[in-house]
Amino acid sequence: MKITGIKAYRVELPLHEGSYKWSGGNAVDVFDSTVVAITTDAGLSGYGEICPLGPAYLPAYAAGARTGIAELAPSLLGEDPTTLANLNRRMDQLLRGHPYVKSAIDMACWDILGQATGQPVATLLGGRCGDDIALYRAISQDSPANMAAKVATYRAEGYTKFQLKVGGDPDTDIERIRAAAKMLQSGDTLIADANTGWTQHQAMRVADAVRNVDVYIEQPCMRYEECLAVRQHTDRPMVLDEVIDDIMMVLRGHRDQAMDVINLKISKVGGLTKARQIRDLCLSLGIAMTIEDSWGGDIVTAAIAHLAHSTPPELLFSSTDFNSYVTVSIAEGAPQRVNGRMAASTAPGLGVQPRLEVLGNPVFTVGKH
Repeated sequence: MKITGIKAYRVELPLHEGSYKWSGGNAVDVFDSTVVAITTDAGLSGYGEICPLGPAYLPAYAAGARTGIAELAPSLLGEDPTTLANLNRRMDQLLRGHPYVKSAIDMACWDILGQATGQPVATLLGGRCGDDIALYRAISQDSPANMAAKVATYRAEGYTKFQLKVGGDPDTDIERIRAAAKMLQSGDTLIADANTGWTQHQAMRVADAVRNVDVYIEQPCMRYEECLAVRQHTDRPMVLDEVIDDIMMVLRGHRDQAMDVINLKISKVGGLTKARQIRDLCLSLGIAMTIEDSWGGDIVTAAIAHLAHSTPPELLFSSTDFNSYVTVSIAEGAPQRVNGRMAASTAPGLGVQPRLEVLGNPVFTVGKH
């Protein structure tokens, strides 16, 4: 099988709640997502998606994704999309770094591989575990009272895991954590996600102030070494996210006992192929994972679901359903939240079909379609 054509589409994904706010005064009202369509000489087409969380979260931005995909696409014509390791080596030869650029292409090729073999991607990634998977709900940065109230609101929708967006003024963040914790019920999980927003001394203050609160501390500082220092001064469980960008960082964190959980974002590491490598390493090392992405719509949510659903539940800390946050559906067949949980499709591939009337005209086309 050979790749004969690659298209990219730009689509805007507005939020139900109007905006999404996190540390450093960062906020997004409408997400800029890119959908990739890959066609083959076997008549199969696969779809992938990449949606950075704005330009100020990770070293990734939406226009950069499309520019990089356009750079790679001509050289990928004629490649076999079902040989994922070879395809990823080829992309790494053509473009050094920029893993987020490669993610949607890799995702689309997994979709093709699943269709070609008649199997859902979850089966190809290791096999389906259980009937569904638990989701967390991110709570956008707001006043302590409003964020605490959101815990009750989202619990009524079936969620039991709540990720508070903190990383602002330490005194306010302490209030946010304490107020939200008072709303917890038995079996609930609370994560205070600073998104790198605290300095080391601020993170130390917060961690000490909430030492008697049942809460996970997530990515308190920008640098790995700062997060490690905080980890060594608190007995609250630690989640690392932004600094976990490849397999070597997982090994380093494990060696240093720097975390209890990692957030594994598909696009941050370059796609499902490399995310699976990291997932399998974490399974061997006993590191729990939240499996997700930086953001996205129906296609990203489908990919998340397949990777998460093929992960043994004892080390699957959580996952997320980004398509429930946004007002626009870009594909049919994507997982839908039911009582705070979702399930990967059992159809071949990712199990999604894009809504072409929503995607509109491609921003570029390479090869034959």
